Amino acid sequence: MTIALLSVLLFTLRFVWLLKGSDKLQQKWMKVLPHIIDTLLFVSGIALAVKFSINPLEHYWFAEKLFAVLAYIFTGYYTLKLARNKTMQIIGYLGAMGWIMLIVRLAITKAPLYL
Repeated sequence: MTIALLSVLLFTLRFVWLLKGSDKLQQKWMKVLPHIIDTLLFVSGIALAVKFSINPLEHYWFAEKLFAVLAYIFTGYYTLKLARNKTMQIIGYLGAMGWIMLIVRLAITKAPLYL
């Protein structure tokens, strides 16, 4: 949960800096650390599946959660790198937060949206 919280906080910080046009986004640690944290986030999900023998083909909530983590990462990438204007950046940020809400819901209920 700590890695997930760090990911969301760092993404939010980078988003705010992006909207402000801050030079802090160009710092080397800011370019490297988010990739490390997001990789750890996804790998920890795979490691938990292996440790607790959770098969995503049998536990659809887990497959959906892994998909949502990947979607969050790619939506964040879109928001920070590909979105061409502030409107699209804000929409991308809200979309990424939507994926986070789904991840939290799946962690609590373990009930997939789709079967």
